[in-house]
Amino acid sequence: MEVMTFFRYAGRLKMSEYRTVEDISVSQPTLEGAGVKLRRAFGNQAAPVFDPFLLLDDFGSDRPEDYILGFPWHPHRGIETVTYMLTGEVEHGDSIGNSGVINSGDVQWMTAGSGIIHQEMPRRWNGRMRGFQLWVNLPARNKMMAPRYRGILSSDIPEAHLAGGLGVKVIAGCLNGIEGPVRDLVVETEYLDVAVPAGGVFERELPTGNRAFAYVFDGEGRFESRHVQDYHLVTLGPGRKVRAEAGAEGLRFLLVSGLPLGEPVAWGGPIVMNTQEELERAFREYREGTFIKHGKHP
Repeated sequence: MEVMTFFRYAGRLKMSEYRTVEDISVSQPTLEGAGVKLRRAFGNQAAPVFDPFLLLDDFGSDRPEDYILGFPWHPHRGIETVTYMLTGEVEHGDSIGNSGVINSGDVQWMTAGSGIIHQEMPRRWNGRMRGFQLWVNLPARNKMMAPRYRGILSSDIPEAHLAGGLGVKVIAGCLNGIEGPVRDLVVETEYLDVAVPAGGVFERELPTGNRAFAYVFDGEGRFESRHVQDYHLVTLGPGRKVRAEAGAEGLRFLLVSGLPLGEPVAWGGPIVMNTQEELERAFREYREGTFIKHGKHP
């Protein structure tokens, strides 16, 4: 092999170590619940691209009228919902007896399984309230498992301090030997809150088969030379490593990855099953009052 050809080939090998940026999109304003104004990073139409993840909502405002009506009692089946509060407070309750408040920095990881009915009602907040909700699909074999709830306090979420002043909150997964508090997941998921100071660089190796995305919610910077800022969703392609560079304002983003299920999706509002028949059965049971298999109707 000629010397120049060798170095060109070696350069391509090196570049392939890093995950490509397949797309950068902007979360879109939408209305949910009883009238909550939020931004949807991805949802129903994009679910095949983000498998095993179904939806990511970014809710936040400094105007209480944008969120105070909240998300009154509603059902879920066939999924896990992950609520991460940056700032603010949300009261919650569900059909398996859980109730309380998700405070700033807290996480609620709820497995709907065979069926749960719950409500999430934001409290009036002095300043900007902001949080995220991620939906993780359940495999067909686990769609009808018993529902469960995990409330994780901010103080229980460890932070990895990396070279260059980087800070990474590990909600799920493991980084540099630091394991997140949510460990009994059906779909193995890594969920990180990454803060990169001005001019800093973050690199993270992910399993090659995992689907991965980043959602920027503060500052600006670059993923694979492409500029990103607040409300940008970065769809990451194949490769081993994720690389992000912070700009002059620093950069903060969610980094989420998981192994795709590759299963059919039948989706109707808050319920996600594998077939239309299963979906219709779920709504029929909800109308007839037989939806809840564990716990009781609130």
